[in-house]
Amino acid sequence: MNANAYAVEAPPEDAAGVWLKVLSKYRQPRFGRSTFELFVTVLPFAAFWAGAYISVFQGFWPGLVLVLPAAAFLLRLFMIQHDCGHGSFFARRRLDNWTGRIIGVLTLTPYDYWRRAHAAHHATAGNLDERGVGDITTLTVAEYHSLPWSGRLAYRLYRHPLVMFGIGPAWLFLFKQRLPFGMMGSGALPWVSTMATNLAIAVVTALMIWAVGLVPFLLIHLPVVLLAGAAGVWLFYVQHQFEETHWSKAGEWQFPEAALHGASHYDLPLLLRWITGNIGVHHVHHLSSRIPYYRLPEVLRDHPELAGIGRITLWQSVQCVRLVLWDEKSGKLVSFRDAAKAVMPA
Repeated sequence: MNANAYAVEAPPEDAAGVWLKVLSKYRQPRFGRSTFELFVTVLPFAAFWAGAYISVFQGFWPGLVLVLPAAAFLLRLFMIQHDCGHGSFFARRRLDNWTGRIIGVLTLTPYDYWRRAHAAHHATAGNLDERGVGDITTLTVAEYHSLPWSGRLAYRLYRHPLVMFGIGPAWLFLFKQRLPFGMMGSGALPWVSTMATNLAIAVVTALMIWAVGLVPFLLIHLPVVLLAGAAGVWLFYVQHQFEETHWSKAGEWQFPEAALHGASHYDLPLLLRWITGNIGVHHVHHLSSRIPYYRLPEVLRDHPELAGIGRITLWQSVQCVRLVLWDEKSGKLVSFRDAAKAVMPA
């Protein structure tokens, strides 16, 4: 990808810190709007799911296409769960937490366990010395070349699109999140969160199978979960894995700079922005995670200079898949091919 695709007028060096104060006025959610956002997401999800079931029940198999919009609204439900985890949806701690926990049963995501891991991601994103919690594993060029051939092969497989966006989401949502991996020894909360969510998922699944039958349930809900999961992983990937992202060593790392320049502005078409809860305005979200997702467009409207920072389009995001290693010399993500060229003798 051409670096010029990201070219914007450079902000002042201290701009990232200044933006923290500017964005503080957008942090207050509107209770009525949040309630409305919840209902216009839950009801269509239920309607599309029911429509897919009626189609299967009537033997009208083309009706299974309704799993696509059902998956889109399940993804949107996850974005609401995401805001609840930041305390930015209702800004009422108990209400946010219980809303997130209930949605977590549908998204197969233990809310309190995920919230802790995601908070670690926000606190360390872009820090080369704090990788490994709640993020996509990213090696530097030097680290990759220091691995034995088996380690390089494993990393290449991990980074392959089929694994990253196909097998990976299935593994993450169906299996990995059933146990508090990474937090096994971090107290009772991760265990309570995962086990309580597992129990709730089992109860809801049993009731749904009893109501609609095993085969219809699997034909509908499994694709819905897998499609929504793949889309969610794609969004998370693109929001940090772009050429001009920001990584630095702990001694140089500063939160405002890493937040503003280490996350992208994924400039999606209007409908996709709505479905994804404006999560594409990810650099603003990382800089001020207490801003409700429905207020992020206000930020870009009032401060258009933010729109060009880390901006990538839908087409440019596809090209990001080949960027897999952090080159500390150039300060960019590079492909395996580019990394190989860099170490070849002149």
